[in-house]
Amino acid sequence: MALSRLASSSSSSSSRSADLLKPLCSAISLRRPISTDTTPITVETSVPFTSHQCDTPSRSVQTNAKELLTFFRDMALMRRMEIAADSLYKAKLIRGFCHLYDGQEAVAVGMEAAITKKDCIITAYRDHCTFVARGGTLLEVFAELMGRQAGCSRGKGGSMHFYKKDSNFYGGHGIVGAQVPLGCGLAFAQKYSKDEAVTFALYGDGAANQGQLFEALNISALWDLPAILVCENNHYGMGTAEWRASKSPAYYKRGDYAPGLKVDGMDALAVKQACTFAKEHALKNGPIILEMDTYRYHGHSMSDPGSTYRTRDEITGVRQERDPVERIRKLILSHDLATEKELKDIEKEIRKEVDDAIAQAKENPLPESSELFTNVYAKGLGVEMSFH
Repeated sequence: MALSRLASSSSSSSSRSADLLKPLCSAISLRRPISTDTTPITVETSVPFTSHQCDTPSRSVQTNAKELLTFFRDMALMRRMEIAADSLYKAKLIRGFCHLYDGQEAVAVGMEAAITKKDCIITAYRDHCTFVARGGTLLEVFAELMGRQAGCSRGKGGSMHFYKKDSNFYGGHGIVGAQVPLGCGLAFAQKYSKDEAVTFALYGDGAANQGQLFEALNISALWDLPAILVCENNHYGMGTAEWRASKSPAYYKRGDYAPGLKVDGMDALAVKQACTFAKEHALKNGPIILEMDTYRYHGHSMSDPGSTYRTRDEITGVRQERDPVERIRKLILSHDLATEKELKDIEKEIRKEVDDAIAQAKENPLPESSELFTNVYAKGLGVEMSFH
């Protein structure tokens, strides 16, 4: 995109009539391409980092216009995508479980900005936006949600089982906490192969008391594996507030012998800074825990209205004060990197992209019945059946 800039007015003391005779071109908007502008901008994180057995990263984060506009577009797209999924679910075009990520977009976007596709990510069932951050398409998202062949898991995984192996995104897991040992296994493979890459294993505050998490962390620490355990603390495990489920809800300290960092998970730049710090630490010293203080606007899943265990005022308060998309919007406007209209135009483009992807997904066929038993085992090691 390009930004409009009015040419500066003449500093001469010419009369008004003389000004009116100036060539019209002096008032024509000048345009410069914002999307490629990488002039450094230093921004301070919203709140300080809090650490356990490690230093804290600097609050001053280096960014630029290109990155901020990319953050805005990516998060606005994720937000629109999840709202559209809500509507499709209510129209019964999406069936089964469906857990939405709106409110938590800064975690997915900030993390991706700090790493490369060589690094692995594995998460639980609130996985749509992480898949998109790793490079997944809207068509793959909506086709998978509606059980169509063009879905990222060929329409057989549904909402909870998104994958993108070519970008080292390993799901998408429905068993609470079970992805963390798998993530530590990915980190073991990275160390064994000398990849100089790390694995981010994401889990929610509701999974933070799982025994398997501590077992996996223990062996990861013993072997100095490049594993980064990321607790996305949205403060409610299903309908249970964190303080009712955890004696110590300071999840970044729960690793005991493993260092930890508490991060404002509603600030994409803070997430980027923390993930950069964590990657460097994990490659040198082994596992670290990041607690992302975030919030989901929807209920736990589409079957949960999300209003019986928290007040509407609480949700509205977070939207008004900490919304990750609005924070980036304000940052862009305050640095005069785009106008309100330009940002609105981006959002209009996004709405069209989402609508087009949904229309394509609806036209996509369902999987063939012969696909029922495929992809259960590694190729050649299981029984595959076809129907005639």
